[in-house]
Amino acid sequence: MFEGIEFLNKAFFWLFLTLPIAVLWYVLKHKKQTAQLKMSSLKGFSTSGSILPKLRHLLFALRLVALACIIVALARPRSVDVSTKTKKTRGIDIVMAIDVSASMLAKDLKPNRLEALKEVASEFIKGRPNDRIGIVEYAGEAYTKTPITSDKNIVLRSLNDIKYNTIIEGGTAIGMGLATAVNRLKDSKAKSKIIILLTDGVNNSGTINPKIASELAIEFGIKTYTIGLGSNGMALSPIALRPNGQFQYGRVQVEIDEVLLKEIAQVTGGKYFRATNNKKLEQIYDEINKLEKTEIEEFKYYNYQEKFRFFVYIAGLLLLLEFILRYTVFRSFI
Repeated sequence: MFEGIEFLNKAFFWLFLTLPIAVLWYVLKHKKQTAQLKMSSLKGFSTSGSILPKLRHLLFALRLVALACIIVALARPRSVDVSTKTKKTRGIDIVMAIDVSASMLAKDLKPNRLEALKEVASEFIKGRPNDRIGIVEYAGEAYTKTPITSDKNIVLRSLNDIKYNTIIEGGTAIGMGLATAVNRLKDSKAKSKIIILLTDGVNNSGTINPKIASELAIEFGIKTYTIGLGSNGMALSPIALRPNGQFQYGRVQVEIDEVLLKEIAQVTGGKYFRATNNKKLEQIYDEINKLEKTEIEEFKYYNYQEKFRFFVYIAGLLLLLEFILRYTVFRSFI
């Protein structure tokens, strides 16, 4: 009966404690007002008669229920219908600049660095429903894999299609990767513009200096998070290409230009991370996800419907019924 109902003045429920007091008062009063006649035998009297004298207690019961209804009405029951309207603010535009050089096939992350990255980045993209995301690939040169878009299916398909290939020039052009990402974001009207630049090496190719690319990011108000990917020490990495097209692997010293990556992050207002294993890489993307949140305005509308009138009407009807019965049917027994 009271499902979905709230009571505005719950303190009035303490008045229910008066009901047992009223019952006790009625019982004591009834005993005092009832005359008793003691007889040694009732054999000479008929025990059959009208049931009305016994039913006169119904009058008190009606008044008691009416009182309970009045208490409930005083507690002011009402139903609440809540409707929510969500207004999305201008989201964040993000470009993921991903190193696709041969060293990304190193097996210090499982199954290799590139596949581990794709798995984690995929979950990151799925967790950004209100943002636009683009992808830039770079090795010895850089190009846009996917322009910034709100269609996450397109971004996820593009991410899944990233593979090492010999078409793109070899090497690691961090400056060109960053500059290409900046070019994707420079005309964006988003409230916040973010680049997530990931590499597992040092800047050893390309025609754009990483520091110049950083200055471009600063000029266009683009924050850059940099990630150095690779374990500490030696890693099982591609060292040669066999005649059958398969890579030959060997133990190679992991070299990441952390000084450069830290500088890029610092001057652009971002942060540098080092991912030495799959779990750490996952934690890094989780942290970036928490650091960069899109604001969503939520408006709640409350529609209240007062329910106390029902209980007032019931109480009134019960008291009216009690009054009528008292001065008609039970008039001779009061």
